[in-house]
Amino acid sequence: MIKIIKLKIEGMHCTSCAINIDGELEDLGVLRANTSYAKGVTEIEYDEMISLAKIQESIKKLGYQSTLVSK
Repeated sequence: MIKIIKLKIEGMHCTSCAINIDGELEDLGVLRANTSYAKGVTEIEYDEMISLAKIQESIKKLGYQSTLVSK
């Protein structure tokens, strides 16, 4: 089953940060990641075989904090 979520991201300093998050999430296997530095959020489309915890762990490894905004 495909899920779409929105996460608030803290700790981004520039658009390169957003690009790094998108790339890391796509490497993890999400279908689509769209991170906005200006808004401080990322919208992620993924198969539920990947857990939310794994997504957030991947973001944390890059040095950012994430909080679920909407499912």
